[in-house]
Parts: sequence; structure tokens; C-alpha cells
Amino acid sequence: MTETAKPGEAGQHQPRAAERILGVARNLFYREGIRAIGVDEIVRQAGVTKPSLYRSFSSKDELAATYLRNYEVEFWERFDQAVSAHPGDPRSQIRAFLTRVGHRAVQTDYRGCGMTNAAIEYPEHGHPARQVGEENKRELRRRLRAMAAEMGAEDADTLGDGLLLLLEGAYVSGQLFGPGGPAASVAENADRLISASLKAR
Repeated sequence: MTETAKPGEAGQHQPRAAERILGVARNLFYREGIRAIGVDEIVRQAGVTKPSLYRSFSSKDELAATYLRNYEVEFWERFDQAVSAHPGDPRSQIRAFLTRVGHRAVQTDYRGCGMTNAAIEYPEHGHPARQVGEENKRELRRRLRAMAAEMGAEDADTLGDGLLLLLEGAYVSGQLFGPGGPAASVAENADRLISASLKAR
């Protein structure tokens, strides 16, 4: 496939190329890791030229950051769906969200959280991809602590952090164990942690 466009079509062609590039990059980055995938492989699978990629994304780092920004949008959509399904009931909201995580984490093709994986791949805090993940995790930590406080936990910050640790553990153990692994019980374990925290009050 070539990247030539007829006069007047360039404005329509570029977004389509960018979408193809991003779609291919998302699949490869999630399955194989960002560092493991080169630009040549992305353009080959997307059916575009390398100059086309760099017209849409200034660098591979920016492509990776864009992939993660889109990933984050989908993450918050799932989180907010769980919240909306149980208005005013943070305990049920957390259980609903983690139940879905537990279901996904025991699928054979599960590769964990893309943002967590990016943070592991890029230890340097200034990397664009890592920054997306760090900001997401900080906001998630803030929300979980706020939800723990809403439940009436005496030590809401510790409970919120415990829930975050369970979630991150599910992301990793899902990749280690797959079907039948402990990630399937993340919602139940979270609910028990909440019960113990509220009783301690």
C-alpha cells in the first residue's frame, strides 16, 4: 500500500493513516511491550510508510504516550461505569470494578495493565509513556482513598492503598497464572479487606 494521495484528499488520508498506525501500535505494544516493538514493524503491519508515521507522531515515544492516553480513557470509562451502576455505594462500586478486572485477568491473552507495564519498561520518570501511567495511578490512588473515606473507614488512606495494591497484584498475577489464577478472586479479597477495615473502626 502506498501513501500517495490525490489532490484534495490529503486531509482525509492523514487521519486514516494515523488511526491505522495507532491501532497496530496499540496491539503490538500491549502484547509484546513498547520497547520490544520497532517503528519498522509498526509501519509494515499498518501498511504505511515511515514518513507517514512521523507526520502523525513526532517520535515513537509520542506514539507510545498516545497509545497510553487512549488506554487511560478506556480505563476510566470502565471505572466510571462501575461507579454509575451503584450510586452512593462505594463498596459496591469497588467490588463491581474489581469483578470485571478479575474476569479479564484470567483470560489467556491477558497482559495486565498497559500503564503498569509501561512504568516497568521505562524506569526514567520523565519518559512520556511513563508519565501517563504515573498520573493515572496517582489519580486512582486518590479516588480509592476517597471512596474508603466515604465508606467510613477510620484509616481511609491505608484501606485505599490496600485496594490499590490488590488491583496491581491482580494485573501481575493475571499474567503469571492465567486461567485459574488468584486474580479471579480480587473482588472477594477486596471486600474482605474492606470488612476488616470497617470492623476495626
